[in-house]
Amino acid sequence: MAYIVNKTDGSQLVTITDGTIDNSTSLYLFGKSYSGYGEYLNEDLVRLLENSASTASPAAPLRGELWFDTNTNQLKVYDGTSFKPTGGAKSQSAEPTGASAGDLWIDSDDEQLYFRTSSSTWQLVGPLYSKGQTLSGWKIETINDSFGSSRVISSMFNGNTRVAIMSSVTFTPASAPSGFPEIYAGITMSNALGATFAGTTTTAANLNISGTTNVSGTVIAGGNIMRKDAAQTMAGVLTISTDSGMRIGAANDLQLTVSGIDSMISNVTQDGDIDIQVNNGGSTITPIKIDAANARVGIFTSSPSVPFEVTGDVRIVGNLSVSGEYNNTTSTINVIDDNWLKLNTGNAQADAGIIAETDSLTDDARLFWSVSGGYWSAGSNASYSQIIRLADAAIDGDANKGKVLKTSGAGNVKVTSLTLGSVGTNLVDSSISVTESPNYSSADVPTKAQVTESITRWGGNAVTVDGTLGSPTGNSIAGRRFVETSTPTSGQGSNGDLWFVREP
Repeated sequence: MAYIVNKTDGSQLVTITDGTIDNSTSLYLFGKSYSGYGEYLNEDLVRLLENSASTASPAAPLRGELWFDTNTNQLKVYDGTSFKPTGGAKSQSAEPTGASAGDLWIDSDDEQLYFRTSSSTWQLVGPLYSKGQTLSGWKIETINDSFGSSRVISSMFNGNTRVAIMSSVTFTPASAPSGFPEIYAGITMSNALGATFAGTTTTAANLNISGTTNVSGTVIAGGNIMRKDAAQTMAGVLTISTDSGMRIGAANDLQLTVSGIDSMISNVTQDGDIDIQVNNGGSTITPIKIDAANARVGIFTSSPSVPFEVTGDVRIVGNLSVSGEYNNTTSTINVIDDNWLKLNTGNAQADAGIIAETDSLTDDARLFWSVSGGYWSAGSNASYSQIIRLADAAIDGDANKGKVLKTSGAGNVKVTSLTLGSVGTNLVDSSISVTESPNYSSADVPTKAQVTESITRWGGNAVTVDGTLGSPTGNSIAGRRFVETSTPTSGQGSNGDLWFVREP
């Protein structure tokens, strides 16, 4: 009669015919009256003892069957689909294969414990640091304070070095850890390391400004931070990288701004002046004054009376261009040290010169170069004449009337008409003979001697005095002749005398 073999849950596993053996499982199952069943039965018992220990899993496992995987030296159970580790931590350097959720694995290299998650990944349980990293992270400790009371602290380690301590209270340790003579409520950084907070914080109650030594180029000591509640000194350059610039004063009166490539210094308060001051020998002076209310600029004057006023000497190295008038109100003479004064430079050719303003004339007096005439002119009241040069003078005045005369090489100047004043005393001119008749057609100007001789001859070709030709005394014919500078008085001269009064 055949055997019907059932599983634990009552379901039929297999039917075995008499005298046969069944291999549908990992064990040998015998039918009734099977010859040689003893060897197979013993092998079945050995398999059960060693849980089918092998590098390969059983060929026909049943759900719940155990298998010792000699590859990993791990006991596994068949879950109806595959063999899974039965539990306990597996210690090896590489991640275990075929692991199920909840399995444990000890990384033998780093000495860290992992568990298998439901998402089929290994999650570190601890410690957080590997064997090579040494103690790193938070460690909960209990230490005594200076009064003997126990205090629970959380110490932050990095590479087995305590960097910070977090505490709920402030206290002094009885046996202070290195770098922590005092522990404060909150987080206390190790002073042995010069440890500081770095990065961004939302708020900070205070800033310790006792130190001035920077930790690095980006970690700056508090003592190097400028305060807004006290006067401060900067050792470096202040850069404001916005065109809005800087504003100074309780009302932001003074503003330094930029527009494009232009820079502005502004007093934005209505009619607010700008004074540029310096210390001159211990006294504050204002070299430059900008008067906003009157739109004026003063140089070394605090009250400019014109748009631009300078008190003191001015030296200009270069050109001075004036489109208005030049007005000197403090001197009657303008002094120019240069040898030449050049007018109308760089402009189209035009009459140019000097104008003297006069109240009595409709047009001022002028001395100027006439472009049309090509000569210097002078005059007033819109009437101007050429200023004569030596080159314009002529020798023969009779032939060159209207021109300036000059002597010839012989010293003779010839004119048509000339009025002379009397000069000198009587002279004897040897060039004229006393017997010579007067030449009334001659245009030559006679000398004083010739005039005297002509007077002597007046009345005839020759006047005899007492019958003697040219006698200086006596005159029986025409009397004596006198030429003087004053009118004769009573009692002077005799009857028949002639008296010529010469203009003094």
